Amino acid sequence: MLVATIVPFAVGPDAQLLGRIGGGALWIAALTAALLPIERLVEPDRADGVLDQLALAGVTEETIGATKIVAHWLTFGPLLLLAAIPASIMVAIDGDSLLRCLVALAIGTPALAALSVAVAALTAGLPRAGALAGLLMLPLAVPLLIFGAAATGADSGSALKLEAAVAMLLVAGAPFVTGAAIRAART
Repeated sequence: MLVATIVPFAVGPDAQLLGRIGGGALWIAALTAALLPIERLVEPDRADGVLDQLALAGVTEETIGATKIVAHWLTFGPLLLLAAIPASIMVAIDGDSLLRCLVALAIGTPALAALSVAVAALTAGLPRAGALAGLLMLPLAVPLLIFGAAATGADSGSALKLEAAVAMLLVAGAPFVTGAAIRAART
């Protein structure tokens, strides 16, 4: 909601301009929501030995990664989808564009959660991990953001398909990257 509140102040009250960039503003909000807790996604469990105890109990690192992805998505994804409805009024998104944006966010936010957990696992235990995680995550999230924002336009079919392909790749690969990073941090 904060991003949707600030955007009209930054670009002005032109409803036509706000309608064109509103989908991108909602995607910036989604990226921000996924990135904010990145330091707390894996590092506290690694530092406290929870990940080691789960490994001793026979839980694979990939299962831990997949569970963390689902948990992280549940903390921001559904709330973001709900907040997008009143936020669309502030950024002058019409009803059809809002529906396309909600579909794009529903497809893309699990991928943002997966990317966040994988990057959090890669940077766990490093000094200034939050800043490093942001630098690692932003270039990897750019294709998802481009296709997701483009999917809010009138001709959004191919952009939505490309976003779904990128999202499937991220969601499918992130548990394995997370598991490998957790194993590497243990050695």
